[in-house]
Amino acid sequence: MQDHVYKIIELAGSSETSVEDAIQCAVTRASRSLKNLRWFEVMQCRGHIENGKVKHYQVVLKVGFTLDDENAG
Repeated sequence: MQDHVYKIIELAGSSETSVEDAIQCAVTRASRSLKNLRWFEVMQCRGHIENGKVKHYQVVLKVGFTLDDENAG
């Protein structure tokens, strides 16, 4: 079995649609510049209210990705 070492970063994603969409937006954007994304953990969830309705969702996530020789630093 191979040992796993992860680099962990924190991201904030936002969406006018849903918490799930805010998560997906953050992960999709991170995947454009980071390789080997493996997991995420939602640390915070909040939103913006206008006129008694939820207008905007924001999540803060920790995202882990495995290291390779190119991004080990």
